Amino acid sequence: MEATPAAPPLAVSVVVPVYNAEKFVEAAVRSALACKEVQELILVDDAGPDNSLAVCEALAHSDPRIKLFRHPGGINRGASASRNLGMDMATQPYIAFLDADDLFLPHRFTAEHQVFAQHPDADGVYGAIDAYFHDAEGHARFVQRGLQELTTVTRPLPPEELFGGLIGLLPGTGHFSLDAFTVKRDSLRRCGQRMDEELHMNEDSEFLIRLSHALRLYPGCISQAVARRGVHRDNRITRTRQGDAHAARMYAALHRWAAGAGVPRAARDRIRENWLITRLRAANGRRERAGVLLQVAARPRLWRRHDLRDGALALVARRESWLGDKLHKLGWWFYGRQRP
Repeated sequence: MEATPAAPPLAVSVVVPVYNAEKFVEAAVRSALACKEVQELILVDDAGPDNSLAVCEALAHSDPRIKLFRHPGGINRGASASRNLGMDMATQPYIAFLDADDLFLPHRFTAEHQVFAQHPDADGVYGAIDAYFHDAEGHARFVQRGLQELTTVTRPLPPEELFGGLIGLLPGTGHFSLDAFTVKRDSLRRCGQRMDEELHMNEDSEFLIRLSHALRLYPGCISQAVARRGVHRDNRITRTRQGDAHAARMYAALHRWAAGAGVPRAARDRIRENWLITRLRAANGRRERAGVLLQVAARPRLWRRHDLRDGALALVARRESWLGDKLHKLGWWFYGRQRP
């Protein structure tokens, strides 16, 4: 029996964008530095309205591994620009990401050692995260949005199938979070992918989908969380009431990218379908929804997707209404979320 090759040294730069996180960022930083693989922690202050900058300055003075950066002029640029700056400043062979209100668990990089040792072609490794709640309001909004406490890819996929899974060509694949993603710095720079600074929500999901097409990403620990998402009343994901609109903007960006990125026709079609369906769900008023429905009328096979049927139900009753909520829940119960 062949011995498993020895894991190479795993020296990681962790990129942490910081905005309005003075209550949480110290715990996030300490959780990352507790992992022996973390040799550099890059804080990028994004000019939040609270005292985050002072907290970050104190942290940077407390440990030589912590480096603090700001945007030129000390202005607010958003999470995408902050992560792009952090990736540019990273000096270690591997890059990982952590939001300032989230936590790494002690075994955050355990699977990475094995995967990178066994698969020399691996550009990155992804795992699972779970959620913990800072306050009752955050928990209530999380439940109301129907979010899952364990965010993960549901089964091991070879790298060449991951892109199709993330865009829905392989139903039931799930997805993974940036908090559970580790990538080789050289691979990231070679493929030239950066976060879309025009997106202010779902920018991380859009980035990971593009990377899954450009790079060879392997599953690590997908059945057990390696990081924790901190949920509170000020989270963007729980605070926003425009989730479908943000998803539509994400798929619009992916649609533009796919046109020139050598994406196979079936995948481009799927991205366009996702864009149309999220546009339908985000449309304001029956007239706008009817306009989107006219665009999908020439694609009869789309009606096999219950997310389209669910969006069309909004023409009858808004989901926020009693009738709309009942029809929405009944439809997903009958068809199941895993069907195409």
